[in-house]
Parts: sequence; structure tokens; C-alpha cells
Amino acid sequence: MTMVFPRHLKPKIQIHFGEKYRSTQSAVIEGHLNTVCEEARCPNVFECWNLGIATLMILGDTCTRACGFCSIKTGKPTWNDPDEPKRTAEAVLKMGLQHVVITSVDRDDLKDDYGSTIWAKTIQSIRKLNPDCTIEILTPDFKNSPKALNRVFNAKPDIFSHNLECAEFISRDVRSQADWNTSLDVLRQSVEYGLLTKTGMMVGLGESFEHVLETMEQASDIGVKIFTIGQYLQPTKTHLPVSRYVSDDEFDMYKKEGLKMGFRVIESGPLVRSSYHADQQAKLILKEEK
Repeated sequence: MTMVFPRHLKPKIQIHFGEKYRSTQSAVIEGHLNTVCEEARCPNVFECWNLGIATLMILGDTCTRACGFCSIKTGKPTWNDPDEPKRTAEAVLKMGLQHVVITSVDRDDLKDDYGSTIWAKTIQSIRKLNPDCTIEILTPDFKNSPKALNRVFNAKPDIFSHNLECAEFISRDVRSQADWNTSLDVLRQSVEYGLLTKTGMMVGLGESFEHVLETMEQASDIGVKIFTIGQYLQPTKTHLPVSRYVSDDEFDMYKKEGLKMGFRVIESGPLVRSSYHADQQAKLILKEEK
């Protein structure tokens, strides 16, 4: 990793290669799989992998979009791997997961379905091989294609997640090839389908306290139940700079205000990422759903 962390974050990052870390790494390598933990340079990789948890990334390691915050490789994908759903399910079994998070790169090049067929098959394969494992998916917007979205919805993940990523007014600078209102509409369709729906955003990109609350309110108003807020960290010198480092007190305020808005779960803190503590969130909220 080449990230430079501000002083107040350093004590919270535990760099440790334990037995669970090695076994998680082995399951990923042997399955010839990608993880967003590595590709996106997540600061929580050591903590999560030492707990035997990894966010698996399907549809290759090359994204068709070049977002200003993301370190995942961009370009023209060459991925062609119809066996990936099966191998992903086998990796989940090997890791002994009770909850799994699956994500993917954007595949705007796949004009027929934007990768949604592989998404659906991956969910189905995991469900078949790991019937007791709950499934959370963090998807791209599929160009807001109704067919693609319904294909994924019909596979019935336990939690559907798609990130707004930032406040609306800076969205064009943060992800120039995406549309903020399209993302909000994807979340709305998930809620209307009946799926437990989750989203998240980064702070430290130029937004104010009020902008964050406004974003949270817009998500809450359409029925999103889980919201994550984390500090943006510049992955390399070529990515967007950090405008400010948010205090722990401000993160606490977001959590308090979010619960008032009606979110069932708010994960808010400097190192929070989309799938951070996702297993704990799922255990809490899915138990309430039953």
C-alpha cells in the first residue's frame, strides 16, 4: 500500500499476518479470485482478513470507469471467465463464511447485460453451496438497465448495496462517468423490489456537514436502511486530494443524526468502508427482519 495516513488514524490500523489472514489469502489465491480489499487498497485489509473475512470482486480486475477516488485498475477489460461464480462459491465455503460481501468492477463494455448475468449466477452458486451463508452485494449501477437490475434482484441477495459515494454537488468531480441521480434511482428500485438496501459515502472531498446530512436524508427518504460514512484517503498522488480530515466527534454526530432519520444501521468512522463490519451489521438487521 502506498497510502499515507493522517496521524490520528495510525493507531487504529493493526498490520498483522495471522493464521486466519494466511488462510483467507490462500482461499483467494487458489480460487484465482480478486478482492476489493487488495485492489482498492483498503486500510482494513489486515483486520478483516485476520477475521477470515474478504470482499470478493467478480468480473475481473479492470474497470471501464476511472473514478477520481478509486485505485482499481481502469482500461479495456479482457475478462472472460464463466466458471467464476462456481469458484467464488467454493472460496466462500473454504473460508467458512456466515456472511459474504461480493462486489465488482463496472463493466460498461458488456452491452448485453453489463455483467448482471454473472452477478446472478454468483449469488445462486453461493446460495447452493453455502445455504446458511447470508449474501450482501455491492453492485455498479448497470447503466440503470431495468433488465440487468431485475436479473440481479431476482437472485434475491439478502442485502443489496450500491454506493452514492459522495454528496451530489461534487459527484461529477468524484466520478465523472457516473450519475448521482442514477445511483439514487438504483437504490429506490431495490427498495421497491423489497430488498434490504444499503448505501454509503466518503467524506473529506469538499462537502460540508450539511451536505452529508442532506445526502443521508435523501437515502433515508427512499427507504435505504443501512448507511456507511468513512474518511476519504487519497490512494496515490494521481487521485483526488483530501480536502479535510473529519474528526471523531463529527463522525459520531453523523451516527446520531442518522439514527434519528430512521436508518436501522449507521456505520460512521474514519476507517469505515462499504463492507466494514458488514457481517455484524447483517447479523443484527437480518435477525430483526425474521
